[in-house]
Amino acid sequence: MEIEKILTANDIGMTGTHQAGICIPKIGGFLSFFPKLDPSKKNPRVVLQFLDDSGEKLKFNFIYYNNKFFGGTRNEYRLTGMTAFFKRKNLKTNDKLILIKNISEYFIKFEKQNKTTKLILSQTWKIIDL
Repeated sequence: MEIEKILTANDIGMTGTHQAGICIPKIGGFLSFFPKLDPSKKNPRVVLQFLDDSGEKLKFNFIYYNNKFFGGTRNEYRLTGMTAFFKRKNLKTNDKLILIKNISEYFIKFEKQNKTTKLILSQTWKIIDL
């Protein structure tokens, strides 16, 4: 099974918010990619090991922030602990994150957004990165 996410500024930590990790949608079958978490426990989590293309083993946390049912406000699933990976791989907004599950093994890949540089002539020459 494979799922993909186009990274946002919030995902890669550029917005300065305190939210951690990538939000996993509850609809569309995305949760079936991850192990089941016990909703009767407050903020249940599991550590998942992913292998990247270079052979590096990465540990991320899959968490169900369910404190809404325990007097809080949150009710969302997240994959956290990814910030160092994003920085090391220089991932940016609009890059694609690809997560793959093969039976009980997890793999992580990414595709960098194709950026092109255009030379535009107006009153002066400008280089614009798109």
